[in-house]
Amino acid sequence: MQYRLAVKEDAKRLFNLLEEVQDLHATGRPDIFIKGASKYTIKEIENIIENENTPVFVAIDCNNKVMGYAFCSIESAQNSNNLQPIKTLYIDDLCIDKSLRRRGEGEKLYNYVLQKAKELDCYHLTLNVWHLNESALKFYQKLGMLPLKTTMEQIVK
Repeated sequence: MQYRLAVKEDAKRLFNLLEEVQDLHATGRPDIFIKGASKYTIKEIENIIENENTPVFVAIDCNNKVMGYAFCSIESAQNSNNLQPIKTLYIDDLCIDKSLRRRGEGEKLYNYVLQKAKELDCYHLTLNVWHLNESALKFYQKLGMLPLKTTMEQIVK
């Protein structure tokens, strides 16, 4: 695999991979996620790719086919009254094509993004994990990620 920033021509393939993730989430929490829906439209993906504050890193095979992605955003608490003005690279979504999972490709993509966070002079790399996705939680813990905060719920309906 090779890694690079996404380009507009990658949008359709990114959309397909986002569908894989949506299906996983909709299966695990149908009360929250809509089966068959997508997090972003192709046009929204193209707009994200064009925005320098929302880099999308992709893993590509020898045929230049996108086999994984990390949708990211550069965040800062510069105008906060109570937080240090640190720069964060936030992973909004990370996916490896299901045909390549459990082969180390996700770890390689994650490490690429981690290196980019260092190059961007970020203080840390963060992400959220849905608790329904135990394999992702274990994957990130194996890579050295630790809990930063926890979102809790009590369903009242």
